[in-house]
Amino acid sequence: MTQGALYIDFEYCSGCHSCEIACRTHLGLPKTENGIKVLEDRPYQHPDGSWHWDFIAYPTELCDLCEDRIAKGKLPSCVQCCQAKVLEYGTIEECGRKLLDKPRKAAVFVP
Repeated sequence: MTQGALYIDFEYCSGCHSCEIACRTHLGLPKTENGIKVLEDRPYQHPDGSWHWDFIAYPTELCDLCEDRIAKGKLPSCVQCCQAKVLEYGTIEECGRKLLDKPRKAAVFVP
């Protein structure tokens, strides 16, 4: 079986936390635990006057990429519920190709 991965394009993450809630609900986790966590790199101004402010979806050690959902032909719950569509599920190879096309503000997660 081909191993799945999660492609994360955090350039457009709005920080809505939908992925956190979907994951927590699916795994039955308490509010203090997360399978995926949205981190905030707080806003600051660069010397040239431009601004930096990122939200970064970060899968934790509790993430199993919803292997039970994948087995049923469904997407992981975080991908299904991501409002900004910055999370994509695929094989390691597919996600790696996406990362090559966009090597900035993107990452690939493999559990």
